[in-house]
Amino acid sequence: MGKVIYGMNVSIDGYIEDSIGSIEFSGPPADDVHRHWNEQTKAAAAFLYGRRLFETMDDHWTAAAMQDDLPDVEAEFARAYVDTPRFVFSDTLESVRSGVELVRSEDAVAVVSRLKAETEGPLDVGGAGLAASLLDLIDEFRLIVLPVVVGSGKPFFPAGRELPLRLVDQRVFDSGAVYLAYVRR
Repeated sequence: MGKVIYGMNVSIDGYIEDSIGSIEFSGPPADDVHRHWNEQTKAAAAFLYGRRLFETMDDHWTAAAMQDDLPDVEAEFARAYVDTPRFVFSDTLESVRSGVELVRSEDAVAVVSRLKAETEGPLDVGGAGLAASLLDLIDEFRLIVLPVVVGSGKPFFPAGRELPLRLVDQRVFDSGAVYLAYVRR
């Protein structure tokens, strides 16, 4: 059975995007953080993305996978990214490239429930909106807390919902970022 994991970089005050919808505060990641995400990416059975994160990630990493002059840490991530099945949950996209499956948002819970039952390994969720719609299916929450305060924006966790958690892993990176992994208590 698959394990649904929601993980992203967040500001120290809990935001994945700043007040104008930008994730610029989070990148480019330090090499130690990038290597951590590379390991997570290589272990993933599939990526489950909301439209905005998909559009940010897919064009960039698909093109990067074809470049010969990337730093090793980026080339490793790009190869792992394109080798992993990707699902994008969107009601506005009409089509996606080969190797990516388009799922309508209304079908998200059913599709992810099926993938969870049929897939071995981590199903990595990216995007706060998608994660909020799948909250009851998420088994683990993985945050890389970056040493920056953005003040406001889109939070990692949805507002208005209590979610008792238990810490299962942690790591402090030389760059000052902190990895935290939680499961439901």
